[in-house]
Amino acid sequence: MEELINIAKITAGYTSETIGHSHVVLADCFDWLSKVPPSSLHAIVTDPPYGLKEYDLDQLEKRANGKGGIWRIPPSFDGNVRSPVPRFTTLSKQDQDNLREFFVEWARLIERVLYPGGHVFLAGNSLLSQLVFNSIVSGGLEFRGQLIRLVRTLRGGDRPKNAEQDFPEVCSLPRGCYEPWGIFRKSIPKNMKVSDCLRMWGTGGLRRYLDGKPFEDVIPSARTPAREKKIAPHPTLKPQSFLRRVVYASLPLGKGIIVDPFMGSGSTVAAAESLGLCCIGVDRNVEYYNMSKQAIPKLARLHVDASKTNKELRLEFDWI
Repeated sequence: MEELINIAKITAGYTSETIGHSHVVLADCFDWLSKVPPSSLHAIVTDPPYGLKEYDLDQLEKRANGKGGIWRIPPSFDGNVRSPVPRFTTLSKQDQDNLREFFVEWARLIERVLYPGGHVFLAGNSLLSQLVFNSIVSGGLEFRGQLIRLVRTLRGGDRPKNAEQDFPEVCSLPRGCYEPWGIFRKSIPKNMKVSDCLRMWGTGGLRRYLDGKPFEDVIPSARTPAREKKIAPHPTLKPQSFLRRVVYASLPLGKGIIVDPFMGSGSTVAAAESLGLCCIGVDRNVEYYNMSKQAIPKLARLHVDASKTNKELRLEFDWI
């Protein structure tokens, strides 16, 4: 009952909808987080914007029309058509300063609303993770390591632009084969142990799998399946096979409130729904908010067989 009361308080005044155990909210997450009662959320799982402007309406329109803008439309590679990616390599000093300020302030808001010991899983990228992760720590959260999603993104590995024939033996960046996720935690109060946190708030650690094995910081993955992209055509959609593991681990006792402050089309919320957990997704984009209401139930119902992306470990999605 306490969980329902908290959710009623923090969705009041915003356009929102209940989907199963979960909720989606149309709001700017900075405004929304500033109104959330202190120490009322258990975990954060999110994939934030990194160019800060790549999801502005004018930039999304350029992307949809194949004109790029801040979105780079990469060439096909070995017969593979690659998805557009933001031009993080061209961020100016001012852009980087803006990015730093954005995440410092965001982390301060997150630190305020999490219960002590609450964890944050934040999707990163190899070019900006150092800047962003340091900013999160400056905002008041503890750095607890990285989760490496092993995935061949087909990003990078290109020959020098407009000089491909001159330097055929050179690549300007390494081919991307992993995605770093920062793992952070709100500090546990002085003189308290993890066990004290678990008893008081249900936070402090990460959930083990049912066979007793610990959550590991490397997860072999794959690019998001076409069937999921068809349901939720968001440019940075993460696969359910990966998100369900992260969401599962984020609540050490299997109960509490997870939040995705940059929910996009709602894939994190769908992952929580598939596991019978409560998640609040927040997004300021009306198109994505409306998309999430349709996509979440469909994504949550999908059967996911992780053995197809992790054959060497013979993993099926009965690990919970």
